[in-house]
Amino acid sequence: MSVVGPKGFIAAGVAAGLKTSGGLDVALVVNQGPNNAVAAVFTTNRCLANPILWSKQVIAGGQASAIVLNSGGANCYTGAQGFQTTHATAEKVAELTGFPAAEIVVCSTGLIGEQLDRPKLLSGVTSAFESLSESGGQDAAHAIMTTDTVVKLGTRSSTEGWTLGGMAKGAGMLAPGLATMLVVITTDAVLNSEQLDTALRAATRVSFDRLDSDGCMSTNDQVTLMSSGASQKTPDLGEFTASLTELCKELALKLLDDAEGSSHNIHITTEGAKTEEDALEVSRAVARNNLFKAAIFGKDPNWGRILAAVGTTSAEFDPYGIDVSINSILISSKGEPAEDRSKVDLSGKEVQVVIDLHAGNLSATVVTNDLTHSYVEENSAYSS
Repeated sequence: MSVVGPKGFIAAGVAAGLKTSGGLDVALVVNQGPNNAVAAVFTTNRCLANPILWSKQVIAGGQASAIVLNSGGANCYTGAQGFQTTHATAEKVAELTGFPAAEIVVCSTGLIGEQLDRPKLLSGVTSAFESLSESGGQDAAHAIMTTDTVVKLGTRSSTEGWTLGGMAKGAGMLAPGLATMLVVITTDAVLNSEQLDTALRAATRVSFDRLDSDGCMSTNDQVTLMSSGASQKTPDLGEFTASLTELCKELALKLLDDAEGSSHNIHITTEGAKTEEDALEVSRAVARNNLFKAAIFGKDPNWGRILAAVGTTSAEFDPYGIDVSINSILISSKGEPAEDRSKVDLSGKEVQVVIDLHAGNLSATVVTNDLTHSYVEENSAYSS
């Protein structure tokens, strides 16, 4: 049920003609209240799209009554005309819903540097408003897809009577920023914007922030959390954060599983680190190493490439005191070969890499995918 799972939310997805394919390309999610608290985390790319510039102002107010999203164009580096399109989009939603424009979050995704067709977009917003329903979550999730091949949806329900629902898009440019994807999460729990912000930042830190598909950070993307309070249930913040974290991890793994051209999902865990920051730095260095990622695509358990990547970090460890395992086979230990690498089975999609630094007791996992011919082919022709 995604974003319409929690009480108080309606959604829609329509085709406005922004995509050359003619597919769904405008989504609208409306919070019917009684509350309208909101929090969001944004990409940290310094080159920001117009919708991010607008939405940051909305989020600063702590209240949002609707979020409108389009695919078929990023509206990034489109100048004053592009920002006016973002503003006009928010104004159109405000006109239709009766909410202030300052409470309308706007998101866009697609090719950078191309003007959106404003009349088509605004017409699409009107169509989406007219199509709003409690069953519109699936269409809304379809409308935000770009190179995605499947919709990404998730829900969580508590025994206390409150619910979380989410939709996500993203198949490339997945690197922590945060967020390098578009994610909308709704809840009917009674929480204020400060509580939502605390929970969201804790959840994204160990979910979307640990997803590193290709090391490329987007200019457009964000994770937005909206609360209607319609359940009239006030959760324990720790319990809510734990449930939100589970949902974010589920959506992040769905993004990974649909990464452009990938044939392996790679989970890189660094353990035995002195600090969590050390563990994260090491795991991310391996996740961004194209030689390692190409080796996994070729089903080659080339552990030398893992150690070479580890050695580029500033983490504390003895270079000759590291253990490396792939899919539970210890293939390198204490600076020497261990088990025969031919024992490592890379025929399945899931790959588990464990790096033990033997320098402490902290750990961190980063998830990535392999580097394939399909990824290069798809991204070499993205704008043509």
